Amino acid sequence: MSLSLEPESPSNRNDPSNRNDPSNRNDPPDGLDPATGPHPDPSDEPQRRPKLQIALIVAAAVAVLGVGLAAGVMNGRDKPWAGTVLPESQAKPDLTLTDTSGHPFDLRKRTDGRFTVLMFGYTSCPDVCPINLGTLDASMQTLGPQAEDRIDVVFVTVDPATDTPERIRTYLDRFDTRFIGLTGTPAQLRAAQEAAKVPIAAEAKARAAATGSSGTIGHATQMIVYGPDDQARIVYPFGTRQSDWNRDLPRLLGGEEPKV
Repeated sequence: MSLSLEPESPSNRNDPSNRNDPSNRNDPPDGLDPATGPHPDPSDEPQRRPKLQIALIVAAAVAVLGVGLAAGVMNGRDKPWAGTVLPESQAKPDLTLTDTSGHPFDLRKRTDGRFTVLMFGYTSCPDVCPINLGTLDASMQTLGPQAEDRIDVVFVTVDPATDTPERIRTYLDRFDTRFIGLTGTPAQLRAAQEAAKVPIAAEAKARAAATGSSGTIGHATQMIVYGPDDQARIVYPFGTRQSDWNRDLPRLLGGEEPKV
């Protein structure tokens, strides 16, 4: 049994070759039916989150506030989890794409034994992507090392023609330099979306209008959380607030398993 979420419409941190090298880690190395990076040296901390990110988070917070007011009525804070618990767990996709250093990135091997948040989007997305990334990053900052050192955030582009590895890296660095960016050929990216069991992205303003987005590429808006066992049991929709992440992430990291 699967769920179907509506898609959106439309060390050395400065050395890219070291960004996704597992040897640099401190740690050992809806629904979803159509329904890692290393940790920077403490000395790099002042450079991790440029001022531009602050502006993005502020804008995201304002936008999410409006979404949160409506979502709060429907979802309620009394729900056990802010995300949608899956009736059956879903396996992490077994795929290899290209990271922002231009090297092959085997998703399962490079995130083995870690919590992984997987999302699809594109760098010129006007709303969903910066809000999703901004609220998640703000929560991880708030929670500190217990979250930042144990969670890999993986952003897979759905616009390979525009999103070069360099462009993706620059975009993600506005949030956290440890966020992992991936790209590939159109065929590889389609296969990745199919493996993750999300709707396939498509250029369609009609799809964007359906969700109120001003973007021109319709893509899946959910954030899929995989545990260290490579299984996803919960998915977080667009509109998930920082307070939702603040509540749920410590529970997930503490070993609590979402159940229907």
